Amino acid sequence: MKSSKEKMIAGEIYQAMGRELFDERQHAKEQLYVFNNLAPSKIKARNQILKKLFGETTNLFFIEPPFRCDYGYNIFLGDNFYANFNLTILDCAPVTIGANVMIGPNVSLFTAGHPVHPEPRVAGWEFAKPINIEDNVWIGGHTVVNPGVRIGKNSVIGAGSVVTKDIPENVIAVGNPCRVLRVITDRDKQYYYKDEQIPNLEE
Repeated sequence: MKSSKEKMIAGEIYQAMGRELFDERQHAKEQLYVFNNLAPSKIKARNQILKKLFGETTNLFFIEPPFRCDYGYNIFLGDNFYANFNLTILDCAPVTIGANVMIGPNVSLFTAGHPVHPEPRVAGWEFAKPINIEDNVWIGGHTVVNPGVRIGKNSVIGAGSVVTKDIPENVIAVGNPCRVLRVITDRDKQYYYKDEQIPNLEE
């Protein structure tokens, strides 16, 4: 018979009230308590905590405290990752983040879900579906990404969005629910904001 942890990671319905998962959540909370209360200058010490807690990291990442997650071991970071203040990752299922991803403040990545009907929900049943954020994605502040979502490479998610479905590559998507606004083109390379020009990146 599968344990609750095995069911959780497999994407099956499970109950999170068992001792094993409780202890693992407590361990993550203890580690993040230290992480979130270290002096701002203690960058290496903070990163070492996350290297031990996460499933995978590289040597180049930066997460501004405070940061929260459920377990940590289901978080897989690509190279050159940056997250601003108040990132929350409910990593009951794997959260895979590619290279060169930027995340704004107050963003939440939720792999966890609960039954709509109150009886199984009150009984403690839940499920988890993985989130996949591909290379070069920028997620604006106050965005929520729901269970099972994939965000395609190079795409931008506008601030305040609620992402309930997959987002394709190379688009700007915004809103609640989040929808594709337009495709990103080469013209976007020449502009930062409105008509303010930036240096030619190819020189």
